[in-house]
Amino acid sequence: MTLKALYERLSAMYPVALRAEWDNDGLMCSPDTNGEVTRVLCTLDVTDAAIDRAIAIHADVIVSHHPLIFHPLSSVSPEDAVGRKVCRLLSAGISVLSFHTRADAAEGGVNDLLAEALSLSSCVRFADGLGRVGRLPAPMTAAEFAAYVKRCLGAPIVLYGDAARPVSLVAVLGGSGKGEIGDAIAAGVDSYLSGRLSYETVNEAASLGINLFEAGHFYTEAVFPKRLAAVIAEWGIPCEYFHSCEVGTVL
Repeated sequence: MTLKALYERLSAMYPVALRAEWDNDGLMCSPDTNGEVTRVLCTLDVTDAAIDRAIAIHADVIVSHHPLIFHPLSSVSPEDAVGRKVCRLLSAGISVLSFHTRADAAEGGVNDLLAEALSLSSCVRFADGLGRVGRLPAPMTAAEFAAYVKRCLGAPIVLYGDAARPVSLVAVLGGSGKGEIGDAIAAGVDSYLSGRLSYETVNEAASLGINLFEAGHFYTEAVFPKRLAAVIAEWGIPCEYFHSCEVGTVL
């Protein structure tokens, strides 16, 4: 399969039409779009460590969730952090494909996988189709659900605000979801989980009348590259998932 063919196949799963207007994803860089794909590395972020790993396993493609190039580059050189990565990648013959907000919204994308990881059922969309609302197998207290999320996602810490409501109907949105709290409330849920809400916001859970849970940007989205690596491997292309989070936590 060529890089162009791989991109087209992934774009059929995560259509460009679902991409937010402000977003920049898709083909980030490539030395040869007609080159054959022999090995892929899937990761959430194109970090230097992810590039090191791709070089070590002789991968010629990195597929990420977060775009390698988000803001326009005025130049590409080792003097700039992103430019330095692009230079390294092209020198090593590695292409990068990124699927961001379109993978958030798509069926089988980030938020469907997040809901699946938490065993939510009867899921429907909210927040302009980005997030999902689903029901837990059985109600829990806020403390029980926080521990459950920590276990299901492998998150080192789950920050939560208890509105003294049983957790049953849950809205989920991977990544940064502070701006969608109003959408979650409008959806009629008792609880809302996202990757990043802020301490101040979570502290207002009782006054907002909704249980709020923050499990970390990385941990609410890592379900996507993990699953994508398995899918690409099923297509007959050797593929590896790389844990790209470089933010440490001391417990």
